[in-house]
Amino acid sequence: MESKFIRGTFFLTAASLISKILGFIYIIPFTALVGTQGYVLYKYAYGPYTILLSISTIGLPLAVSKIVSKYNELGNYRVGLTLLRYGMYLMVISGIISFAALYLSAPFLASVLIGTNDQTGNSAEDVQYVIRLVSFALLIIPAMSIFRGYFQGSQSMGPSALSTVVEQVVRIVFILAGAYITIHIFNRSVTNAVGIATFAAFIGGVAGFLVLLFIFYKRRELIKKQRDISPNNKDLKVISMLRELIGYAIPFVITGLAIPIYQNIDTFTINKLFQSIGYKLNEAETINSVIGLAQILVMIPVSLATAFGMSLIPGITSDFIGERILEVRNKISETIQIIVFFTLPAAMGLCILGNPIYIMIFGVENSPELGGNLLQWYSLAAVFFAMFTVTAAIMQGINEQKKLIIGILLGVFLKIVLNYILVPYFKEAGPILATYFGFMISILFNIFIIKKAIQLKLSPLLKTLKGIFLLVLTMSMAVWCVKLFSELWLPKGLSIYSRAAVTSIISISTGVFVYLGIGYKLNLVKRFSLRSKNK
Repeated sequence: MESKFIRGTFFLTAASLISKILGFIYIIPFTALVGTQGYVLYKYAYGPYTILLSISTIGLPLAVSKIVSKYNELGNYRVGLTLLRYGMYLMVISGIISFAALYLSAPFLASVLIGTNDQTGNSAEDVQYVIRLVSFALLIIPAMSIFRGYFQGSQSMGPSALSTVVEQVVRIVFILAGAYITIHIFNRSVTNAVGIATFAAFIGGVAGFLVLLFIFYKRRELIKKQRDISPNNKDLKVISMLRELIGYAIPFVITGLAIPIYQNIDTFTINKLFQSIGYKLNEAETINSVIGLAQILVMIPVSLATAFGMSLIPGITSDFIGERILEVRNKISETIQIIVFFTLPAAMGLCILGNPIYIMIFGVENSPELGGNLLQWYSLAAVFFAMFTVTAAIMQGINEQKKLIIGILLGVFLKIVLNYILVPYFKEAGPILATYFGFMISILFNIFIIKKAIQLKLSPLLKTLKGIFLLVLTMSMAVWCVKLFSELWLPKGLSIYSRAAVTSIISISTGVFVYLGIGYKLNLVKRFSLRSKNK
C-alpha cells in the first residue's frame, strides 16, 4: 500500500513538473507568433481569470483531498462519495457565477485597462473579446478540480496526474495550432489568434475532465464495493460536512491568491500610470507585456519553493499540535536554508545574464533591450516570492491564518501606493521595486508573527545562511567573468541571437558547475538533498 502511494505521489509530482515545463515552453513560440502586443492581450485575459478561478474553487480541491483521506482512513468511504457529489454541485454553481461575473464585467475591465483616447495599442473591444472567451473555462475547471481532489484523497494519484498532463497538452496544442492557423492560413488578426488561445483554457479543461469521468466510470464497481463494505459507513449531515470543508479550504486559497494579486495590480495599473507620464499606449503595453514575460522566467525557481512550502504544512502542524516546538523550529530553519540554496543562485544568474537569456528565449523581435533590463531588475523577485510562500505556509502550519491575511493586505496596499509613487521617478523599474517592498513587508510581518509564536531565534539561522551567501557570491563572480569573456571573444560575425544563446549556455553551465561543485566539496549539496528527501 505504501509503495503504491509513493508511486502515485511520484506520478502526480512528475505530472505537475511536466505541466509547468510545458506551460513555460509554449510561451516561446506563442510570443513569436503574436509578439509583445499579442502577449499583453493574452495577459489581460488570464489575469482576472486566475483570480476568479482561485476564488471560485476557494481551495476546495485540496480540502476535499484532505477530508476524503481522513474519512477513508476511518473506514468511512461513503463520506468521500457524498462529499464529491455535493462538492460538485457547489463547484458547478460557483463556476456559473464566476463565469457570469467575468463575462459581464469584461467591458468594465477593458475600460480600466485601455483608455479611449489613445489608439496606438490594443483597443478596449479587443480586451473585452479575449476576457469573454477565457471566461468559459470557469464553467469546467472548478468541477474538474473537485474530481482531482477526490482521487487524491483516495490515494489514487494516477487519474489526477494523467488529467493534468492531458489538460495542459490539449490546451497548448490548441493555443499554438489555433494561433498559427488563424494568422498564417486564415490571415486573421493577432486579436483573433489571442482569442483562440484564451479559449484553449476551456478546451483543455474539457479534455482533462473527460479523462477523470472515464476513469471514474471504469472504477465505479470498485468504488461502490468499497463504500458498501466500509466498517464505519455512516452518513454525515451535509451542513456539518460543508462547514468542515470550508474550514479546511480557506487557508489553502490565501497563499495561492497573493502572487496573482500582485501580478494583476501591475496588469491593471501599468498602462494608465505610464500614459500619465507621457508614454503612448503601445509603449505602456510593451512594458506591461515584458514584465509579464519576466515574471514567467522568475516563477520557474519559485515553483520549487511552492512545492516545499505546501509540503511543509502537515509536518509543522503535527509538531505544533504535539507541542514539539523544537522540531518546529528546526524544520523552519532547514526549509528556509533549502529555499535560499535553490532560489538565490537562480535569481543571481537571471540578474547577471538578463539580456542574453531574454534574447535566447524570446528572440530579438520582442523588445530585447527593455526585456533584458527588466529581467535583471525583476530577477531577485524569485527570492521574495519563495520566502513569502514558505513563511505563509509556516503561518498556516502554526494556525496563524488570520494574521497571514493581515500581512498580505499590508503588502498589497503598499504595492498599490508605491506603484503610483515610484513609476514617475524610476519609470519601468517602478512597478518591480513596488513589488519588492510589498512582499518585503508581508515577509517581515510573517517572520515577526512566527518568531513571536514559537520564540524562533533568527541569529543562528542567519549564521547558517552565510555559507550559502558566500557560495552564491563565488558563483556570481564566475558567471559574470564567463559572460564578459564570451562577449569579448565570440566572433563579431555571429548574429545577435547566436551570441546571446552561446553566452547564456556557457555562463549557465559554468554557474551550475561552480555552484554544485563547490557546494559538494563543502557538503552543502549532500546536506540539503538529504533534508529535502526527508521532507
